[in-house]
Amino acid sequence: MTLHLLKLSVGSASVETLARWQATRLARTGALFHETRHHPRRAGEILDGGSIYWVVKGFVRVRQRIVRLERRASAERGRFCRIHLDPELIRTELQPRRPHQGWRYLEDMNAPPDAPAGAVPEEPPREMAAELRHLGLL
Repeated sequence: MTLHLLKLSVGSASVETLARWQATRLARTGALFHETRHHPRRAGEILDGGSIYWVVKGFVRVRQRIVRLERRASAERGRFCRIHLDPELIRTELQPRRPHQGWRYLEDMNAPPDAPAGAVPEEPPREMAAELRHLGLL
């Protein structure tokens, strides 16, 4: 069964900001990856078609396919995991998410569906956004 990761894109104001940051890393290193402290214990399920779903400004907005997981170590950082990503950013339907530290597992059945090709999901109306903030979801 496919399993995904859910991660906050800290510092990203939009999907475009995330895309620019990743393009810079790809140009600088020749690889696209995200590094995290812990290696997922359920790696086999993630590598069975899993993606990393990025939370930007309180909503899951985009995902990227996870290509591979690599265990790494350095004298400065100790052990960590490098998550190699497909460069294609696939927009999803907006799904509100609370802030959290690190990453979380995301079951396939709970993952937001991909947005229709070429569509950019709209922000929720102001009143709905205010209610979501009141509920602690934004």
